[in-house]
Amino acid sequence: MELETIVFPAYAATLGLLALYGVHRVAMLARFRWEEESEAAPLAAHVPKVTVQLPVFNERTVAARLIQAAGELEWPADRLEIQVLDDSNDETTSIVDAEVRRLVERGLDACVIRRSDRRGFKAGALDHGLATARGEFVCIFDADFVPDPDFLRRLMPSFSDPKVGMVQARWGHANREDNLLTRAESTLLDGHFVIEHKVRHDSGLFFNFNGTAGIWRRAAIDAAGGWEHDTLTEDLDLSYRAQLAGWKFVYAPMVVAPAEVPPDIAAFKSQQHRWAKGSVQVFKKLGWRILTSKEPLSVKLEALAHLTGNVGYPCVLLLALLMPLAIHNMPEYPAWMHVGMFFVCTISVVMFYEQSQRAIGRPFGRRISDIVAAIVLGIGMCVSQTRAVIEGLLPGTGVFVRTPKKGDGRSKTYRAIWKGLPGIELVLAGWFGWALYSAVELELWGTLPFLLLFFASFAWVGGMSLKSFVRG
Repeated sequence: MELETIVFPAYAATLGLLALYGVHRVAMLARFRWEEESEAAPLAAHVPKVTVQLPVFNERTVAARLIQAAGELEWPADRLEIQVLDDSNDETTSIVDAEVRRLVERGLDACVIRRSDRRGFKAGALDHGLATARGEFVCIFDADFVPDPDFLRRLMPSFSDPKVGMVQARWGHANREDNLLTRAESTLLDGHFVIEHKVRHDSGLFFNFNGTAGIWRRAAIDAAGGWEHDTLTEDLDLSYRAQLAGWKFVYAPMVVAPAEVPPDIAAFKSQQHRWAKGSVQVFKKLGWRILTSKEPLSVKLEALAHLTGNVGYPCVLLLALLMPLAIHNMPEYPAWMHVGMFFVCTISVVMFYEQSQRAIGRPFGRRISDIVAAIVLGIGMCVSQTRAVIEGLLPGTGVFVRTPKKGDGRSKTYRAIWKGLPGIELVLAGWFGWALYSAVELELWGTLPFLLLFFASFAWVGGMSLKSFVRG
């Protein structure tokens, strides 16, 4: 069979699959509502004890700020316990000790908990801390988060319903305006927190605790089987196990906890690799359990769509490999077939992120530039994310790699583990450079915007990756 007879059908099939993801986004947008929430109900006469867990590992640039913020939480001191779960093996330990000592001097119940090894990574640290935690509720913050003092006061009333097992706040982005990359990253995250979480919560579907800026009922953690570390996304894993056990989750999008997005492309790739690989691992672990559960079909389908969402990255990579070859066969096929499906794929993404940015009040000019940057970044990430998906399908858990923070520097201690060859995306940029030349020769003007989009994506991500590697 000749190559030409295979390429275009495979290309069209890949586009069709991506178009289904586009239809899913449009369906979410149709159900999306964004409105100011009414004031939370006041706390009951009985104020429950809350344990605040702060897992840290070599967080010298942000540990002090985190502990200080935890100490400012507005909650009765006799009903608050602060655990710093410090697995660090660098100067972070002395910073943590000094800050916790200051909290104790102020009369707060604060302590440092250290382990002899990092077994289970973050999940292991959280589980180890729970063994001595005295709170009926557990609030968790990662090292780069800076919660407002009223965080507990605004979220805890949701637990007046005894069936509520977890309440999640929305992530803010403290360093959004640093550069185009951080704005693109923030836009991608907003799609998840502004639209996906909100629609899933409002529609009675499963959604997940994001590992930080949320509060758990201790009983829900125990009933779901506790923290497990056989995946790289222990938060996603526990979320689905808890909801399958019957616990309700609440999303509070108007409560925003500021945090940092990764400051450079190496850190971003490391973070996204862990999230993508972990979500595939959770699908392997719980997919059949979800399918055979007594949950409504709508809950099952959305849960599976959520856990398999990263499959879109291999599809984008396959599309990128096929597109330059497919354009040579395009004159034999009606233009609407190509342009129509590609339009569905791209316009749904534009609408999705535009709506999320409009909802949080981003100005029109900045929305447009950030959305374009987010789409370009998302396409350019398909190489490293495809590797993450493949690794997630393979046996073994892998190593939990912390996301480097702003100010970490380039020392070996803080460098993200490199995923994939540095700048490999530049090869694909060259591939699309050839495709652009071919499209002009064949006068396929309708393909140029899409080819330019992919060329820019791989050139930008590849260039940043190579630059980061050389500087490292």
